[in-house]
Amino acid sequence: MRFLTVIAFLFALGFSSETTVADWPQFRGNAARTGYTREPLPNRLELKWTFRVQHAPTPAWPTHTRIKFDEVFQPIIVQQTVLFGSSTDDQLYALDLETGELKWKFFTEGPIRFAPAAWKDRIFVASDDGNLYALAIKDGSLLWKRQGGPKKKYIMGNDRLISHWPARGGPAVVGDQVYFAAGVWPSDGVYLYALNAETGEVIWSNRDSGQLVMDQPHGGARAKSGVSSQGYLAASQDQIFMPTGRAVPAAFERTSGKFQYFHMQKNQQRGGSEVILADQFFCNAGCLFDQSTGQLTQQTGTGPMAATDGGILRGSGQSLLYSAWTDTQTRDRKGKPITIKQLQEKRVIPLNYTITDVIIAGVDAYCGSHNKVTAVDFSRQANTWWSHEIEGTVRGLAASDECLVASTDQGVICCFGNGGAQETDNTSPSPTPKPVASPKEYQAAAKEILDKTNRKTGICVDLGAENAQLALELARLSDLQIYVVMQDAKQAAQARKLLSNAGVYGSRVAVHVADPKRTPYSKNFANLVISSSSLDKTIGSKLLQEARRIQRPYGGQFCRGALGKIQVETKSELKGAGSWTHQYSNATNTVNSDDEIVKGPLKMYWYRDMDFQIPNRHGQGPAPLVNQGVMVVGGLHGLCGLDAYNGHTVWRYQLKNNLTEMNGIHHDVGTAEVGSNFCLGGDYVFVKQDTFCHQIDLKTGKLIRKISTPVSQDNPNQNWGYISYHDGIVYGTVSNDAHYTSPRYKNLKLRNESVLFFAIDAKTGNILWTYQPEYSIRNNAITIGDNSVYLIDREIAKADHIKESRRNGRPNPASAEDEKRKGKLKAFHAKEGTDLWKADQDIFGTQLAVSEENQTLLMFYQGIRHSFFKLPSEVGGRIAAIDTKTGKRIWDIKAKYQSHPVINGDKIYAQGGAWDLKTGKSIDFKFDRSYGCGQISASKHLMVFRSATLGYVDLTRKAGVENFGGIRLGCYINAIPAGGLVLVPDGSSQCNCSYQMQAWFALEGSE
Repeated sequence: MRFLTVIAFLFALGFSSETTVADWPQFRGNAARTGYTREPLPNRLELKWTFRVQHAPTPAWPTHTRIKFDEVFQPIIVQQTVLFGSSTDDQLYALDLETGELKWKFFTEGPIRFAPAAWKDRIFVASDDGNLYALAIKDGSLLWKRQGGPKKKYIMGNDRLISHWPARGGPAVVGDQVYFAAGVWPSDGVYLYALNAETGEVIWSNRDSGQLVMDQPHGGARAKSGVSSQGYLAASQDQIFMPTGRAVPAAFERTSGKFQYFHMQKNQQRGGSEVILADQFFCNAGCLFDQSTGQLTQQTGTGPMAATDGGILRGSGQSLLYSAWTDTQTRDRKGKPITIKQLQEKRVIPLNYTITDVIIAGVDAYCGSHNKVTAVDFSRQANTWWSHEIEGTVRGLAASDECLVASTDQGVICCFGNGGAQETDNTSPSPTPKPVASPKEYQAAAKEILDKTNRKTGICVDLGAENAQLALELARLSDLQIYVVMQDAKQAAQARKLLSNAGVYGSRVAVHVADPKRTPYSKNFANLVISSSSLDKTIGSKLLQEARRIQRPYGGQFCRGALGKIQVETKSELKGAGSWTHQYSNATNTVNSDDEIVKGPLKMYWYRDMDFQIPNRHGQGPAPLVNQGVMVVGGLHGLCGLDAYNGHTVWRYQLKNNLTEMNGIHHDVGTAEVGSNFCLGGDYVFVKQDTFCHQIDLKTGKLIRKISTPVSQDNPNQNWGYISYHDGIVYGTVSNDAHYTSPRYKNLKLRNESVLFFAIDAKTGNILWTYQPEYSIRNNAITIGDNSVYLIDREIAKADHIKESRRNGRPNPASAEDEKRKGKLKAFHAKEGTDLWKADQDIFGTQLAVSEENQTLLMFYQGIRHSFFKLPSEVGGRIAAIDTKTGKRIWDIKAKYQSHPVINGDKIYAQGGAWDLKTGKSIDFKFDRSYGCGQISASKHLMVFRSATLGYVDLTRKAGVENFGGIRLGCYINAIPAGGLVLVPDGSSQCNCSYQMQAWFALEGSE
């Protein structure tokens, strides 16, 4: 058993000869993150000063409750200086502890999301630009910096252009070494370092723990997906603990960096980005874990904590709970008596405010709350003996030199000190925007660019700039997010100062030092590329080439030239990039986008958090759709359109209760049975709700018109059922309201059978033709391609019908009589509705798909890879191919498949087998994925699916099933290979399993 006294513990974990025990040199005071100092604060505290940063914090994951490391600007105090970094303006601030006056600032090239860590005469600052900086405490001068990732490469991450490997393992200092980590996504590499604090030289590094093959949170799930780095590193004498985001921390040997353990599957729903070391344990997500093994030893309850050598103080809502270490007698698994150490609750202190942060100084607790900071005598009188109002919610506290520093989510830093000083609200040191007048030529150029491009939002890059004047004017006249690329470091420093004084640095405009002819940026991501230097000089061919490389396809613009003669070059579609306009890729239902670009190995292209509610994953909501560079996603109360190439939100369309019925469903009727409620076509989005289809502009999200179903108001069936688009025509059906199929949920509007098929002109909304079925049309048994509509008109399966839903109800058993029900397969001219052919012998299928290039129609059943729910009529086990020109059956085989068949050229792929499309003969195809019940989505070269994490098979390589780790997919289809990318909105809605991230993202293939 390892035990350190408080004093020895603190000295072991980072205090050097030039810092004192009274200092607060790291996040929560020390590398153990205990939030404790033995030095008391004065018994009278008054406000000394307030410092307001121009912009409030911008957390990386604002909707996440388990990743909270950057909610505020976390302060440290060392050598009479308060230091903190900004996640919004990318600057490190140094303030005088006594006066709050700004001593100096330092710019990095990305958000600073962690408190610095101090050692002797310097501090260490981790930035999203991927570097750890060593800065002199006295003046902020750069002593050295260390890049965490393998190279300098920037991608869009958390709504900023940052390193592919941001430094998201907050720095910790022990002795003469500093530790930090870079890299968020396990499959792209996570890098943990021990550096010489004096020189920055690497003592050791761990570069391969991100790609470990290991058990994932769900039972039976295993993938090549190891650690992530998301949170402050914590250090003991022997170990480094790396928070991994939403999962439990991973442990490494401190002397060598050797990986020790990361117990994801044992802690399926536990984890978070905070870790505190206490005695022989580490605290995470309301639990105690043994440091040496990582095994769970005790559940303590969640809430902010501070640890002393005697126990732990925890905030729990409006109470403070103190628990002490005790030795408890028990027996091991073999019945042998043993003594174990546990926490035993000793005192509960009720309060009248919610505790959001807590530290201990001496024998008193200092608590953050909403608009308040307080002091509580938790060990004796058990009362609040001091409080002070403060703007915002306090989530950062530091204590040193008889001062308490509090930081709030509004970007407010307050210092409280000895009551002998006069209370003041000293706001004068706070940075305030200063009027900055740009030369008139830049004002005119900005107006000309915006007028000619009609571009007001998105990502803009100024290549080869010599100043930031044009970027500043564009920021004033638009909502563009602008990145200025400058080759000269001195010019860049001047530009940053100009933009900071104007109040736009980081939040609107950032400056990167790089060769403008060869930037470290991703390709195809910028909505607008400009070159301010081209206003008065001709730019070279290499810069032109680079501008076109980073310019976004499908309308990205490049502006260059002299004032009054600025040229606009618009980039067209991306050659070989496929689209995904319907639930199963397109109206043909091939589940194949025909994208020719994306291949493995996959790597991150952009990622972000998104405040947009999607249905519970078990409700199997509609797939995201992609066309012309816009990804459209359905949510509970509307749709949103995102730029597929940078993740920027283009528009939102409000539609109350759009998908709420799928939100409360747990493995019951869903998209798999009834189809999607929206599709894309031409320049439009079509989304159905009740009796109307909303036709929305794809680029703007504006409503064009509402189209009603072609039935009279007294008809008992009026709601839209199936919806599709093909060659300028919207196709739909009228749902059979009487046919109810949910055994567990009452009053759902979800229906899978229809009483009328119709075609509507998308430009005018006029009805072109209708078809009245003799029996019934199942929504999934319709497909459109090669200027033809194919559908099955068949009697309803009686066993599918549910007379009365009940809690925990199950589908009826399959009926032999239903297998004999009458039906016919029909083909119509897509534009005119005239009959082409009919087949009425042995029509068995519930789903259709068509290969236009092979003139082959497939008839099959729903592919299901779980036993939770299926309609009785989905008996499976058979596929047939039909000639699209004649209706004659080409082949008909027995086949076991657990996913919707993918038609890729002249082959059919599914979980369970692969077949030649022309002959039906089985072909060799090995497909062995891990846990996951979702479907396969495909492009020409790639198949994407869930295999514990995101899994994929590259059909051009013999690599088998590969993983992109750290995240899970949804329970149906939510990863789309289209547009030259794999596009993935979050598919884990309401999932508490501890995959490291929940994110919206895009992956690109390797070149």
